[in-house]
Amino acid sequence: MSDCQGLGDCDDARMQRIYEYLDGALTHDDIAEIKDHLDGCPECFEQYDLECVIRVMVKRSCTEAAPANLKNSILDRIHSSNPVEA
Repeated sequence: MSDCQGLGDCDDARMQRIYEYLDGALTHDDIAEIKDHLDGCPECFEQYDLECVIRVMVKRSCTEAAPANLKNSILDRIHSSNPVEA
């Protein structure tokens, strides 16, 4: 994050803090610090915004259920396979 170096000495550790912020794993003081940094650092805000989009997409795709026939097909294959002998 070269453009950001002068603004907030941004590096992987800073991004880790932003991930913790997104996960809700920070204290109130730390949250305020990250919010202030994101307000003043366009590059980190861009990374934050991208991570938000990714998380929404993952969450959305995790709520979709597999078709019932797929589950039945998998169970049928499991039950028809020969047990492994130890």
